[in-house]
Amino acid sequence: MTRTKWKGPYLETKLLTHSEKTPNNFKNIINTTSRNSEIIPCFVGKSFNIYNGKTFVKLTVKEEMTGHKFGEFSPTRKKFSFKKKIK
Repeated sequence: MTRTKWKGPYLETKLLTHSEKTPNNFKNIINTTSRNSEIIPCFVGKSFNIYNGKTFVKLTVKEEMTGHKFGEFSPTRKKFSFKKKIK
């Protein structure tokens, strides 16, 4: 179920205040655990570290990412692969 349009996108207020303070360069990285916050246009060009439950995943926001959530770009599970048995 999607969020209603009259409410607007969900956004943690701490993210918005940190992004306004930091300039658009790669040295200032914003750490966040809010995977359910939506990416808004003022985040374009900024770098974020998103917590996936174990480690922080580095993400630089591009223009195509607006409207999506941070959790879509930080996978929480490893890719499964079978191990071959050595005889």
